[in-house]
Amino acid sequence: MLQVKALSLAELRERSSEKWREYPADVLPLFVAETDFPLAPAITAALQRAVELGDTGYVASRTPLAASFAAFASRRYGWEPDPARMRSTADVSMGIVELLRRVTQPGSAWSSRRPCTRRSTTSWRKPAPRSSVCRSATPERGGSSTWTASARHSRAGPRRSCSATRTTRPARCTIESLSALAELAEEFGVAVVSDEIHAPLAQPGTGFTPFLAVSDAAARVGYAVVSASKAFNLAGLKCALMVTADDETSAVVRGLPVEVEWRTGQFGLLAAVAAFSEESDPWLDGLLRTLDENRVLLEDLLAAHLPAARYRLPDAGYLAWIDLAALEWGENPARRILRDAKVALHFGPAFGAEGAGFVRLNFGTSPEILTEAIERIAALVGR
Repeated sequence: MLQVKALSLAELRERSSEKWREYPADVLPLFVAETDFPLAPAITAALQRAVELGDTGYVASRTPLAASFAAFASRRYGWEPDPARMRSTADVSMGIVELLRRVTQPGSAWSSRRPCTRRSTTSWRKPAPRSSVCRSATPERGGSSTWTASARHSRAGPRRSCSATRTTRPARCTIESLSALAELAEEFGVAVVSDEIHAPLAQPGTGFTPFLAVSDAAARVGYAVVSASKAFNLAGLKCALMVTADDETSAVVRGLPVEVEWRTGQFGLLAAVAAFSEESDPWLDGLLRTLDENRVLLEDLLAAHLPAARYRLPDAGYLAWIDLAALEWGENPARRILRDAKVALHFGPAFGAEGAGFVRLNFGTSPEILTEAIERIAALVGR
């Protein structure tokens, strides 16, 4: 199997993206969701050819993107979405916001599975009461609320509400629980927007359950928003897809203003088509193997150097939630870690009150950088 290895620290310092320009050179950046790996070869080739051709114009009205994703979903998930029921936009966050605008009214209640990205919903300027489908971002500190509680809250809102869910942790989002959610959503008139950006990063032993494929009810109430950006490190190129599986929901997506689709980036679309191609499957499999090794390495490093930390091995992705409350470094321990250890982690409280005492660490990097980061943090204990 192909082994995907991170670039060297010297090479990474040459990058000009947020991860490598936000902090001084003495800081190890493990915060924002960018990975440190080279692009999949098929993506590099597609982008290089586009530059050679000067293929930098507007995104075409007919592209292979939807068909490429449908083929990818069939190979990787055993799901057969209809390309005719998809529409592109700039990114998953924009897709979520635009769908929220269409399926809610001012004052509607809405729920999200924590942790969620607050930046997405702050641009959705409708006054709305909000509840959390899952009360805790970290199962070690408590369980999740029931779908019924969320649906009851939604029923109290005017006419229609929206629930957003992520479906990459089968321990908490089984087919049965997702089916129950879909049935409740249909009963209470709730739309479900499923953020499936991390789906390609589900580990092989875990698998991934697309929400729209769960049941007929899920197809009727659901919208999925997908992208190659997290798995293939393409966030700056701007391309995502809104996917539906029912006539009514498809009509909602078709009714979005044309500007929503025009925001798709030309390079993002070309890169996504290459990412979803069968040619990129070996690279993605190699990446998953590397991330599997890194998530286990992180567990070992914490056990050896920060035994008071609590960490649950993630089933997907490269973002680790670490509970540092026992160290008594305050509600936002990432601040002290940045100041004194020169390691930049994402602030737990930025994702809601449940994040107090937590940090989010990006382990999509080299074993050497990951090891140095944990050793730097561990050196603060007792100081």
